[in-house]
Amino acid sequence: MLEASALLCFAYLLGSVSSAILLSKIMGFEDPRKQGSNNPGATNVLRIAGKKAAFFTLVGDFLKGLLPVLVAHWLQVGLLWVALTGFAAFVGHCFPIFFRFQGGKGVATAIAATLAFDWMSGVILSATWLIFAKVFKISSLAAIISFAALPLVILWRTQDLQLACVFVLLSAILIWRHKSNIQRLIRGTES
Repeated sequence: MLEASALLCFAYLLGSVSSAILLSKIMGFEDPRKQGSNNPGATNVLRIAGKKAAFFTLVGDFLKGLLPVLVAHWLQVGLLWVALTGFAAFVGHCFPIFFRFQGGKGVATAIAATLAFDWMSGVILSATWLIFAKVFKISSLAAIISFAALPLVILWRTQDLQLACVFVLLSAILIWRHKSNIQRLIRGTES
């Protein structure tokens, strides 16, 4: 229990390291919380600083979802704790303690955590996101649809309601973090 609790703390703290904000200081572009959509994520960094900065932001956000979950698997703490570790990293990204709880929307971190939790669920999630992004050319819509379906994919893959509930919570927070995007989608003004 102590090992699992320490793992959750580690995941949350790693998730709290904002790739976008740190890169803005290192690479010298404007703080993404003050430009564009005011979101410290790869999509906003792409808008304000270009492809290179966005790529590094995406890699950083991806790794902080991937690594803690792989460590949890390695420590063999049980699947529920593995799922909670991914959730903790995601929560750290969304509500980072190091940056006044002003984080990103968590898409890359959540995809990475899902891939590390169960690679097939992660592939289905990623494929769903890619298909909807390609068809509609709206990143936020692709994220909302793919994460709305994620708990059902987890339930189908694991046959475990507890695990599915962890991903229901993750998906609900991620979709809620897209509330301004949802309003723009309803108005037809989402880019």
